[in-house]
Amino acid sequence: MKVFALLGEHLGHSYSPIIQKKLFEQKGLDYDYKLLEIKKDEIKETLDKLRNGEYAGFNVTIPYKREVMQYLDEIKDEALAIGAVNTIKCENGKLIGYNTDYYGFSDELKYYNVDVLNKTCYVLGTGGASLAVKKALVDLGARVVSVSRTKSSDTITYDMLNILDDEIVVNTTPLGMYPNIDASPLKEEDAKKALAIVDIIFNPRVTKLMSYNKNSYNGLLMLIGQACKAQDIWLSKHYDVDYDYMIKYVEGVISGE
Repeated sequence: MKVFALLGEHLGHSYSPIIQKKLFEQKGLDYDYKLLEIKKDEIKETLDKLRNGEYAGFNVTIPYKREVMQYLDEIKDEALAIGAVNTIKCENGKLIGYNTDYYGFSDELKYYNVDVLNKTCYVLGTGGASLAVKKALVDLGARVVSVSRTKSSDTITYDMLNILDDEIVVNTTPLGMYPNIDASPLKEEDAKKALAIVDIIFNPRVTKLMSYNKNSYNGLLMLIGQACKAQDIWLSKHYDVDYDYMIKYVEGVISGE
């Protein structure tokens, strides 16, 4: 049986095994997916297990999306541009790094028909998740403005925001994530002006920020989309996925139904 895994530090609350195993099941593949909590000094040793065939593919999450890059033989262009890797495949003895968060976010925008071409998109937060989001937005033709608590040469602060009704907001901060569901990075009067809001948080299903704007979407499709792309990479084949079914399935797991 082929075994895949997620590498990270604290993985107890990860939904990756649930999503990946269901995707394998839908494809009729009897594959396993595990969580591997490792320390920083164990990264190289763990990656060798992929090279020698003990594992068939890895996902990578915080805090190792940058750390793994030094041990790879090749890094794909989108991952290089973003500066982070979240998927690794071994091909002909070479470890190759990809960033499927980029594809997951792009798929989310397409799924919900959020057209960002020639539109200003405010990306809230400057952490690791924002990097893939900003790269995807730029490649889709958006004008990206980074927003943070601290001003810099390429970042504005929240009190400098003046959102117009044809502009889009993407939240990449953890504000509003369970259990702190009453938090929001924006005030209601600012959020409600936006053409649309995409919050990459998926638990709760509707964040406080999303509740301020009727055209709001959570990040569950991004999470599922990046997993689908990872499997396409590992299996060297593109599979069509029923996103409607997968969203309903994962939401049921999250809510305990």
